[in-house]
Amino acid sequence: MPPAVPDLREELNSYFHTAMRAAFGDDHADVDPLVRPSVNAKFGDFQANVAMSLARPLGKAPRELARVLLDALDRGDWCESADVAGPGFVNVRLRPEFLGRCVRGALDDARLGVPVTARSETVVVDYSAPNVAKEMHVGHLRSTIIGDSIARTLEFLGHRVIRQNHLGDWGTQFGMLIEHLIDEGWVRSGEHSIRDLNALYQAAKRKFDCDAAFAERSRQRVVLLQGGDETTRTLWQGLIAESQRHFDEVYARLGVQLTSGDVRGESSYNALLGDVVGELQARGLTEVSDGALCVFLDGFKAADGSPLPLLVRKSDGGYLYATTDLAALRYRLVALGAQRIVYVTDARQKQHFAMVFEAGRRAGWLDAGAHAEHVSFGMVLGDDGKPFKTRSGETVRLVDLLDETEQRAYAVVSEKVSSLDEEARRRIARVVGIGAIKYADLSNDRVKDYTFSWARMLSFDGNTAPYLQNAYVRIRSIFRRANLAGAPVGATVLPSEPAERALALQLLQYPDAVRAVAETLEPHRLCTYLYELAAAYHQFYERCPVLTAAAPGVRDSRLALSDLCARTLEHGLGLLGIGVVEQM
Repeated sequence: MPPAVPDLREELNSYFHTAMRAAFGDDHADVDPLVRPSVNAKFGDFQANVAMSLARPLGKAPRELARVLLDALDRGDWCESADVAGPGFVNVRLRPEFLGRCVRGALDDARLGVPVTARSETVVVDYSAPNVAKEMHVGHLRSTIIGDSIARTLEFLGHRVIRQNHLGDWGTQFGMLIEHLIDEGWVRSGEHSIRDLNALYQAAKRKFDCDAAFAERSRQRVVLLQGGDETTRTLWQGLIAESQRHFDEVYARLGVQLTSGDVRGESSYNALLGDVVGELQARGLTEVSDGALCVFLDGFKAADGSPLPLLVRKSDGGYLYATTDLAALRYRLVALGAQRIVYVTDARQKQHFAMVFEAGRRAGWLDAGAHAEHVSFGMVLGDDGKPFKTRSGETVRLVDLLDETEQRAYAVVSEKVSSLDEEARRRIARVVGIGAIKYADLSNDRVKDYTFSWARMLSFDGNTAPYLQNAYVRIRSIFRRANLAGAPVGATVLPSEPAERALALQLLQYPDAVRAVAETLEPHRLCTYLYELAAAYHQFYERCPVLTAAAPGVRDSRLALSDLCARTLEHGLGLLGIGVVEQM
């Protein structure tokens, strides 16, 4: 009897690999059997599509190969029925006993059946990256929560994840702001709040744009900053400290796993820029164009068809964002030992990072042992289809957005659970509200824009966080009524009813859903899985009584299915950075 393992698809793959070796020989035994969940349950639980991919190399019709494969398939005690359908699909239906053993295995596994990756990598995830001296706004939301979910998932799978918060803390704008602070009499680092800095930055920018003398003093202030002038550095460090306090506050409210220890701002690469440019020059990758030092890369063209340069040093000797990004890339590969680097920034930077990565490859930093990926995402839109703004047309402050979300969630929760005291309702509203705003973002295909809607994200119907959180609450209420912490230890699971089978099959696909996020860096795949799991449980709940089941064995089996579902919902939402509550 084969061992019951939680990772169902891997187990099915092993059965088909054995059959392929018997049917077609060792030369084709390692071909992916292409085992997938069946689209329609009436055809079976899973289908193997490998016959189509073997038709050309073996020179035979797919249906003929599928029949040979089916004859070689050892059905043991796992397969209830199997047949060939369509152009060459091998459909299989699993025995309830086998399904039950797999569910029991997942329930007894602290990892819910998700194996640790066989090949652990050091992965750097670059996300959030707000600018110093500016409040975080809605434009920082997507990078922050998408990056956090990706980092959590990769870490859970066993990768060594290094979070990097690439703060914008260097450049001409700081000369401008510090010069303005000095003009205004701000000479100590603890005198300003983030709100003050927002207003001061805007005032400094207006002065910089219309006052040539101030603009020149600002440029000289940058030189002083770079040279370590004490007054300038003290003010600059004060800006960073106040900004970091603000960032930490927002991250804590969002439940994001970024700390001050993850910060490595643009300024930290300043001492490396000369070496980076020197290395590019030594490799013959640079040329001078209009006085600036550039890297020209094949395949990158300007709108007029002319070669598009990656500028690494200005004609006045100053460095650019591209230089800093190249320095960061090299640092992460060489100093941090990254094998995979993930950059979570908006889609408008797609070409920039494509050029940085290509330059890194040509410089020899990105080789066969490492790769970099740009995780791009679309914009958050308002009801008018334009970038989400306040009614007055200003960028939405992230703190204000979170405040209003929690207030709206409190109203929804109070209407639903008015029997709870105010403190409990506030606590639930925080979890529901923050979860709703994060899930609304993560459940969308990240490359697309999405429309921000409180009504939709706070709904208890449809693909929303409250719907999933409510499914968890419903399950936990069953165990409270039964005065149980979880399913009875060692209970036999036998999913015989259609709704039980559907729930069991969905539960056992959790490893695939988690792996899909790690492979594609698309959190919406996990969201879709969790939504389908919650929907499967609701159907099970309506059709299969749990506590009032006729036989004790049936009751215990359904309690086990319920327990695994609750734990999977809680764990999956946790990988998205979303919490659950016990009552709602």
